Amino acid sequence: MLNQSITSNNTHPSRTEQRFFAQLLLALKLPSLLPAIEAALAADHAVVVQLVSTSEAMLDRRLADLSEAEREALEIDLSPREAVVQYLAKSFPVRLMSVFTDENGNPRSEPMSDAEGHPVLCRAAVAARDRMIEQLCALPPIAPALDAIIERFGVDHVAEVTGRSRRLIVAADGRQKLQSRSPRANLAETKSFMDGEKQILVFSDAGGTGRSYHADLAARNQARRVHFLLEPSWRADAAIQGLGRTNRTNQASAPLFRPVTTDVRGERRFISTIARRLDSLGALTRGQRQTGGQNLFDPADNLESSYAREALQRWFGLLYQGKLGAVSLDRFQALTGLRIENEDGSLSDDLPPIQRWLNRILALPIALQNGIFDEFLGLVEARVDAARAAGTLDLGVETIAVEHFEVLSDTLLRTDATSGATTHLLELSIARALRPMPLERLEALHALADPQHWPVHNTRSGRVALVVPARSLLSDEGARIRRYELVRPLKRTYLNADDLADSSWEPVDVGAFRGAWQHEVTEASGTLRHERLHLATGLLLPVWDKLPSDHVRVARLSARDGRSLLGREVPAAHVPALCRALGLGVIAPLAPDVLVEAVLASGRAMEFASADPLMLRRSLVNGSQRLELTGWSAARLDWYKAKGCFTEIIRFQTRLFVPLEDAPATLLALSR
Repeated sequence: MLNQSITSNNTHPSRTEQRFFAQLLLALKLPSLLPAIEAALAADHAVVVQLVSTSEAMLDRRLADLSEAEREALEIDLSPREAVVQYLAKSFPVRLMSVFTDENGNPRSEPMSDAEGHPVLCRAAVAARDRMIEQLCALPPIAPALDAIIERFGVDHVAEVTGRSRRLIVAADGRQKLQSRSPRANLAETKSFMDGEKQILVFSDAGGTGRSYHADLAARNQARRVHFLLEPSWRADAAIQGLGRTNRTNQASAPLFRPVTTDVRGERRFISTIARRLDSLGALTRGQRQTGGQNLFDPADNLESSYAREALQRWFGLLYQGKLGAVSLDRFQALTGLRIENEDGSLSDDLPPIQRWLNRILALPIALQNGIFDEFLGLVEARVDAARAAGTLDLGVETIAVEHFEVLSDTLLRTDATSGATTHLLELSIARALRPMPLERLEALHALADPQHWPVHNTRSGRVALVVPARSLLSDEGARIRRYELVRPLKRTYLNADDLADSSWEPVDVGAFRGAWQHEVTEASGTLRHERLHLATGLLLPVWDKLPSDHVRVARLSARDGRSLLGREVPAAHVPALCRALGLGVIAPLAPDVLVEAVLASGRAMEFASADPLMLRRSLVNGSQRLELTGWSAARLDWYKAKGCFTEIIRFQTRLFVPLEDAPATLLALSR
């Protein structure tokens, strides 16, 4: 009966338990955060730490419980264990249960009471509860993050901009001292930081309203800000506003944002709240898209998105079928109290919502949490990757930093009859500076001597990459798909194990890898990559449904000279269809190089302006991609070949191809 009662009470994690879990995770970050702050200061940077919790309410409760004599010699522990001790004292099952059989013959239980109506307690349960509380209170205290930072670096070096009116500090003699903070303390602390008198600033939501902490050109402290996002706010707009306090105009340098997290998968529950609300901000402003997640969180972090909900439905199905390795159906139902199986043994149609599932997962042991989240996130990321590959993944506003851009053409798509607002399709030429990853940075992130990391080179292109194990995906049938990340000087890509084995990537020794990597870095450094981009700008809501549904990307183009453009990217392959949908008729044909790039990138066949009604398409022949012409006339075959095309007989059919290396020149010759 005792075990059954413990299980029953353990299956419903309260808000108290979640607050304790959040504070514990915050404390777990301190051993990494404090050395990172010291490293930033050693590099002559200024440090800004963003958090929410100040533990002022806990301090007020502790002070209220002290006598006058105890106030003279303070020994206050602000550890979050108070929350779990109170939880155990109130919720630990200590009442005896009587078992009886109802009218249907089913065993039932109810709390026992004596003749006077007082609850009957189980002595063994009471002793177990008291022993657990005793052991918990004997553990070393966990300092709140804000107080730990101040204690480590001292009040003379840390500017606190929060809403608390008093705080505990440790005096020179090692004794605790209660220090009052006036309403004007935040102004003085901000000034001390901006003047360079203090190199660390910690701010909370309550204390950071309306203030800026960036490297202002008008301030004395123009050191680069290293902004540690230690604890995101529960309000997405407050989280983004907090990040914006170190990134303003008229600044000497842009800040370096460093979100601080742990490897406890349950923390995703807290991150997902922010990610979900950031996505909501993006959805509410879809017409303008000037706000949103700012690419701070990966789409897989939002555990309440449509991808996560679909993944959870499939996770329940795999759990019911016994295809998950982390937990069995019976154990999951016993530990969480969530029933997904009907009395007749079938899978329930009324499955728990994802919010309830996430909250129950928090009550499980860390190892079991991690195992369940790994399999669940494998399903989520499989869906996110599929949406990304299909071009339907909405990432909100993506900022594209360029050296400069030039408007090649400006097509008026629509003019609003009421307001006169216009919608334009701009064809842009952009130049981006290549910023390869230095070899030193690569080796700092991934040890080349690690046997799980494989230096490889591509036998076709001669390029190199470092293969690093990535999170495995989970198929809808429950099969684990091993996946690897290819870290390259200019980009990162993912391949599953089968695709990697069938690719042209081959192992290479570490010495040759280092030399080739350094060569690629030297080759790319200082180089500008020129690209063409079509951007729909202006009033977009009336034409949103005409824009390609299989490519959703809102981009903010930001140039070094301060110019910027915001709009919806339109792939070149979709431009003709968009213009036809808006009744614009015939538009100027795409340049040959743009046409080639669009066909190779999208795989869509596109019309090619020539004497014959030709179509250019991407075809897979003998395992390699080719550019093929269709609609050509057999009578002019020799003319096509004279212009640079070549033929190949495949399955007794002559097919006409454009050489990839000279494709733009060949298409230009065919158009004359």
